[in-house]
Amino acid sequence: MKYLIVEDERFAYEELKRMMVQLRPDYSLEKQTKTVVDTIEFLKTFAVDLILMDIRLADGNCFEIFNHVEVSTPVIFTTAYDEHAIRAFKLNSIDYLLKPFDENELEIALTKFEKIYHNHSYKTDPKNFEQILSIKTKNRFLISKGENYHYIETTDIAHFYSEDGVVFLHTLQNKRYIINYTLDQLEQQLDNRLFFRVSRNCIGHVKAIENVAKYFNSRLKLFFSPACPHEVLVSRVRVPDFLKWMDGITE
Repeated sequence: MKYLIVEDERFAYEELKRMMVQLRPDYSLEKQTKTVVDTIEFLKTFAVDLILMDIRLADGNCFEIFNHVEVSTPVIFTTAYDEHAIRAFKLNSIDYLLKPFDENELEIALTKFEKIYHNHSYKTDPKNFEQILSIKTKNRFLISKGENYHYIETTDIAHFYSEDGVVFLHTLQNKRYIINYTLDQLEQQLDNRLFFRVSRNCIGHVKAIENVAKYFNSRLKLFFSPACPHEVLVSRVRVPDFLKWMDGITE
């Protein structure tokens, strides 16, 4: 597996290279480029399987690269700035790692890349790339608040629920945000080891379930911490799958 590192800071490059050697010793580093111009020239001539790319380079913004050369290669963006996330995700973005990131975060991004790579669909039909990325790969959500954006990690989410056609993300810190996803979309994108569609209008994280009580008509009543604003009942039909999930059995 060949990869390119686009990074102009020596320490950042050395640290990223070290982590790649540690995590993927069988991968081959083809080159390091430090500028927009050098990267364009390299990509015009050579092909790689993966690009790890800083956003702010010595001679400009990395997005200029995409204006001069067609890039179909998956990209893991590495940057100290979160304001470019929206633009990055419109490109071939596998992940958006905020510096300083650790080996665990890079491992998650690489695993996501490998799932996509082995599918091969992005090579034959680039239009499918975004759809492939969306399948059970969400590990964070970009939240808009006023003029600013910030991230909510899925590990900090208690549950998602809908009210009057609006879907809310509710955190373990008891904060909630409106998000532009349907519960059906979220059910496909979330890790089914951690999240379960407990009812028609609620998806819960296992860490947030405080108590499960038997309810009449063979249903279950769930109590979340922090609490969900409406009663959450697991239907009789869903109870067997829910109990398997609580026991750590997933397909």
